[in-house]
Parts: sequence; C-alpha cells; structure tokens
Amino acid sequence: MSDALGMWVDGVEGNLVPADDRGLQYGDGLFETILVRDGNARFLDAHLARLERGLARLAIPFTAWRELRTDIARAVGRAPRLAILKIIVTRGSAETRGYAPPKTTRARRIMSLWPTSPVEHVHLEQGVQVNVTELRLAEAAPLAGLKHLNRLENVLAAAEGLRGNAFELLLLSTRDQLVSGVMSNLFLVKEGELHTPLMDRAGVAGVMRQIVLREAPLLGIAAREQELVLADLFAADAMFITNARIGVVPVRRVGEHVFGMSEIVKRLRATIEALDA
Repeated sequence: MSDALGMWVDGVEGNLVPADDRGLQYGDGLFETILVRDGNARFLDAHLARLERGLARLAIPFTAWRELRTDIARAVGRAPRLAILKIIVTRGSAETRGYAPPKTTRARRIMSLWPTSPVEHVHLEQGVQVNVTELRLAEAAPLAGLKHLNRLENVLAAAEGLRGNAFELLLLSTRDQLVSGVMSNLFLVKEGELHTPLMDRAGVAGVMRQIVLREAPLLGIAAREQELVLADLFAADAMFITNARIGVVPVRRVGEHVFGMSEIVKRLRATIEALDA
C-alpha cells in the first residue's frame, strides 16, 4: 500500500490515471517536487514558473493554473510539518496511437503528497558521501534542463547506489562532463567562487539551484555556470549538492577524495533555510 498522504487527478481525490495517458505511454509531461514546510509550499512561484516554461518548450497547452493552485492549497492543508508535494502535468489522453502529439488535447494534472524527514544533523555538520556512477547521461539538448517524465537514466543510476552507502550519486555525460547528482544539482567552491555545470546539454535545472544562483551574489559570492569535469571537482576546495527537499547539503567525500568543510556553504545554507520564496 502506498504511504502517500493524498493523491488527486484533475482535482479529484484518487490514484486512477487512464491507461491512454501520454505521460504513461511516452513520458510526455513534466513534474515538480516541492517541499511543504510548516504549511507553506516553499518557492512555489519559482516551481510554477519553471513548470510553465517547460510546458511551453514541450508545446503542452495547459490553462488550468487557477485549478492547480486550488489543488495545491488543498494538499498543503493536509500536510504535516514536513512533506513533499509532487505535481505532474501530462499532455493528457491520446486520441490515436503514435508519437505525434494530438491536434487537440486536454492536459492532465496529477498531484500527490508524501511524508518526508529533515536531513540528518550529522550530514549537515560533517558532509555526505557521494560516489560517481558508471552510467553516462546522453546529451539531448531539446530536453536539457527540463524536469520531464523520462527519468529512466536516473532510475538505472540510482540502482547502482543500492550496492553502496552513498548519500548521492554523481552523473557524467557521454563526453565525461559533470552534469548533476541523480536527485540533485552540484556546486563546487574554488577560491571563494561557486561553479556549477551548465544545463544546456543534459540534466535538470533545479529550483534550489536557481535559488543558490540568485542568493550567492547577494552574499558577495560570485557564481558561474560552466562546463566542468572530474578534474575540476578534485581541484575544488569544497562541494555541495542541492534540491528542493534537502536544500543545501555539504559534500565531505567523493569516492576516496575528501573535501574540507566550507564557511561559504554554511552561510549559503543558513541564508536559504530562512527563505520560503
């Protein structure tokens, strides 16, 4: 039995999605994962703005924004102190068989609320263990940056993690460029500056990544997006990972390489943890 706290399909409570839904058939859709904390969906406007940009890129017509916000408010009202709200928007049901998008369609919204727990204090104080996966991400520029439903590469990479005790796994591209973690974005700290991989060829441009890039300059910390490889990682002074659930988490070790703990990472985490928008 699912441990979800609630599920809704087009605003109706339940978990029944038609078998002809294009999200199921082809992964034709997008999703957002939002942390609900103390009755507030954190960075909600940023999440919905990213969803809107993604839907435009995929040319999925979605007009039910008011209904979606009503759904969100209903779910948040049911949430405990900490929960995860997942929003999926698919292109809707297929009119005919085949990849080509139908000429007319009604996008479908699917929402679920899940229990979660805070990051363990020891991970925040001492940093986490991260390993590098053997799997390499294909570079698909039309989908780069999008939080789309085609996540099989992440599923396969996460399966590698079942053989170890790492908190997260790093993904490289087929060109051996650093991309992200399986569930996170990554940042390197080098000589007081932040460096994070570009999201123009692969990976997901996370909302928490966006918040870090927004807040760092306000703290006087330079931040840049650029191509990075493992050599850059091993030459960095510190490293951290981000996503909507965990926020900013320092990395202590990648494989056998050990990083120091950075005051910059502590400052960023403290600043961002105090924010809800």
